[in-house]
Amino acid sequence: MPTLSGIDHVALTVRDLDASAAFYERLFGFPPIGGIEGDGLTRRLFRLPSGTNIGLTVHDRGTDGRFDPFTPGLDHLGFAVDGIDDLREWQAHLDDRGIANSGLVEASYGTALSVKDPDGVALEFFVGAES
Repeated sequence: MPTLSGIDHVALTVRDLDASAAFYERLFGFPPIGGIEGDGLTRRLFRLPSGTNIGLTVHDRGTDGRFDPFTPGLDHLGFAVDGIDDLREWQAHLDDRGIANSGLVEASYGTALSVKDPDGVALEFFVGAES
């Protein structure tokens, strides 16, 4: 069976590229590394410290819909953090930037901190429970 070495990139379709790029810049604390102008689309790229790229894309044909996690497709995007202290740092970071968040939510399988982007895409910062 072929092997995978991880996720290279995730591309999200957004309604307002400038508003979404500003949100993700506040969230991550760094600007996009560049962009792509292509056949019917414009994309801004953020590179995470892990090397994974997050692309924000607006299509020329436009969209009038809003993200719906109950429609087949993306439910949420989860970011791994190394420990509970890191998760607390993320919560302070979000609070400092005025980004509404769930606070730390504990479950038997781990602890999560969730936010929504301007299009309603759920983003989760997560640390698994210790075995």
